[in-house]
Amino acid sequence: MGRAFEFRKGRKMKRWDRMSKDFTRIGKEIVMAVKEGGPNPDSNARLRTAIQNGKGVNMPKDRVDAAIKRASSREEKDYQEVVYEGYGPHGVAIVVETATDNPTRTVSNVRLYFNRNSGALGTAGSSDYTFTRKGVFKLAAEGLDRDELELELIDVGAEDVYETTEEDEHGGEHHYIVVETAFTDFGQMQQALGTKGANVVSATLQRVPNTTVSLNDEQAEEVEKLIDKLEEDEDVQAVYHTMG
Repeated sequence: MGRAFEFRKGRKMKRWDRMSKDFTRIGKEIVMAVKEGGPNPDSNARLRTAIQNGKGVNMPKDRVDAAIKRASSREEKDYQEVVYEGYGPHGVAIVVETATDNPTRTVSNVRLYFNRNSGALGTAGSSDYTFTRKGVFKLAAEGLDRDELELELIDVGAEDVYETTEEDEHGGEHHYIVVETAFTDFGQMQQALGTKGANVVSATLQRVPNTTVSLNDEQAEEVEKLIDKLEEDEDVQAVYHTMG
């Protein structure tokens, strides 16, 4: 253990733009969760996770409640979860997760972003094999000892436990402990952390690259330009890449 993989955070978007995007992304996740399992978080694990992630990005409670109420309405649109795969400049593999009410619009936009930024949208299976799906839990570090936590969680599937520091929209620093699990161990890890009473800031299923591509600053900027365009799209929920 001890391997620490941290997704590159060097994006050009302003922090407030990122917060707005997070609210939209989680709002869609709440809608999909309610339509799938009902509006009661006590009996809907996916909804519980979405609400938890909303709290993690300081999404106002009234927005969370409004999303749940909206999802319960027959007038609310249905979102489809569609994954697109492709390659950016310099051989960087990219996987784009979307939630859309119009796949025709979404695939057209995603293809356009790739084409205009020296990339190419591929077919299913063309780049996803370069990633491994993992459960990623971000915990508030206060009151926790990383080494002790790692020992406690090995039996429920912890594959990696490491510390990280992130900056908030006001420039303040926050310290977290990140726990990675296999995709299949996501549920039991979530339950174990709940039993322990840990302050879970976010619980997500992510695609972690099996290998990464090393680029110089100029090359990395080309790839980041494509990733930025993808992340700005209202239908895109997450973008994963193999840029080191």
